[in-house]
Amino acid sequence: MECYSALLILAFLLSSISSISSQDAITHFCLYEKGNYTANDNYSANLNLIVSSFSSVSKNDYGFYNMSVGQHSDRVNAIALCRGDKRPDECNTCIRTAVKNITVDLCPNLKEAIIWRIDNCMVRYSNREIFGAMETDPSFSANHPNNVTDVEGFNKILRSLLDSLKTTAISGDFRRKYAAGNATGPNFLTIYAQVQCTPDLSELECDDCLVNYFEGLPGCCGSKQGGKIVGPSCYFRFEIYRFYEPEVYLSKTGSPNISTKNTTISKEFSVNL
Repeated sequence: MECYSALLILAFLLSSISSISSQDAITHFCLYEKGNYTANDNYSANLNLIVSSFSSVSKNDYGFYNMSVGQHSDRVNAIALCRGDKRPDECNTCIRTAVKNITVDLCPNLKEAIIWRIDNCMVRYSNREIFGAMETDPSFSANHPNNVTDVEGFNKILRSLLDSLKTTAISGDFRRKYAAGNATGPNFLTIYAQVQCTPDLSELECDDCLVNYFEGLPGCCGSKQGGKIVGPSCYFRFEIYRFYEPEVYLSKTGSPNISTKNTTISKEFSVNL
């Protein structure tokens, strides 16, 4: 009997941990102040078309989608973005899940909402124009629980690394604005970092977005071994372990409907500072 009770307690704890992990994997904002729609109105029908399209994505190998359906106040504008190092199959699975999460489970009947599934993908939609618009809110941040020993030295190397990655990312094209790399920090630590913008932004807008978040480093994670700030138009993350895939592949063509031999478009690099 005692053994049975112990097994029940263990099962409950494992279930709780799983539930917590699942919840922690999703960050979302339901923008109630932007208004809502009813189940049978035009906005609902247009959003359903967006959901259907995003739920069947399969041929785009660069992880960025945008779509608009409808007119005037019933127009739905939507964007989906995957992390720059994610394979097409991982990206598409993430988007399909995120679309269901945000429209059905988390923010039903709202005209504007945004969701991030871990760092793997983002989906957002609105009845206002969001394509080509740099926005830094709503955003969220997180950090590693442990501190570095040489805060000043670590932050100096980290900021130089992020600035170098930013230069690479902003020069990306309409398919992807992304960069990842590493640098040697104090006490032989290797600092790994990743930055990305939605590729609908201009070079200047991408630069402004990332700089805005870099300036939030001290308040977010200035003494930590890892951290991130994530928003609608851009994000950055750093850790003392490699958390991303080292190479990113894109097809030679910009068309999402043509499959060609892959070529390396972005590769992890080391920065000597």
